[in-house]
Amino acid sequence: MTDDPADPTLDPASETERRNFYGRIHGKTLRPRQKQLLADLLPRLSPGAVSVFDNPDRMPVDLTALFPGRPVWLEVGFGGGEHMVHLAQANPDVAIVGCEPFLNAVAMALAKIEDGGLIDRFRIHPWDARELFEVMPAPVFARAYLLYPDPWPKSRHHRRRFVTPEHLVPLHGAMQPGAVLHVATDIPDYVRQTLDEVPRAGFTRLAGDIHTPWDGWHSTRYEKKALREGRRPHYMRFRRD
Repeated sequence: MTDDPADPTLDPASETERRNFYGRIHGKTLRPRQKQLLADLLPRLSPGAVSVFDNPDRMPVDLTALFPGRPVWLEVGFGGGEHMVHLAQANPDVAIVGCEPFLNAVAMALAKIEDGGLIDRFRIHPWDARELFEVMPAPVFARAYLLYPDPWPKSRHHRRRFVTPEHLVPLHGAMQPGAVLHVATDIPDYVRQTLDEVPRAGFTRLAGDIHTPWDGWHSTRYEKKALREGRRPHYMRFRRD
């Protein structure tokens, strides 16, 4: 890894001809262990050559071959990784794929994966999830999670949210029929957009109280922050038709 701003792999603007990407990819200076994890462990957990930078011809990546006999679950924007690590610990027969472009968060998650002895259960894609969806030859994911995504609160930025056709249509194509998408947010307008856009992309909302977590829910640091600041969480589930 490099902190050189001229490195195209760290510059979302270098992909503007292919698609728009928004958000940070690097924050505070990485600690020595974090740098080591990104240099040594992250390449081992890559799902394959999925980035446009190392797979310009968009060759297929078969995730099922990486985890034979295991259902594969997805978390988009996993933050520090506490939720997906909990999923892996609570569901020992499941494999987890995480997508997260923010390198500091990737490093935090890698430490949790290594400390938990879960390396053989994970693949990590440290970039835009759509990069992965585009090279999957068939629907793979039996479950997907979108938890406390960036709310992009200004109206002019709502098109940057994940719950837009630009993201949801590829996600639908990557999920198996009958798979369930889980969405949690503390932003009422994000709830509105989710309830509008996700069904349009080919999902059916499942019944349930929007303020009651689904079975197996593991609170995240973002939810704890929302509760401290007086915002009420919302939980939604949708079946991929």
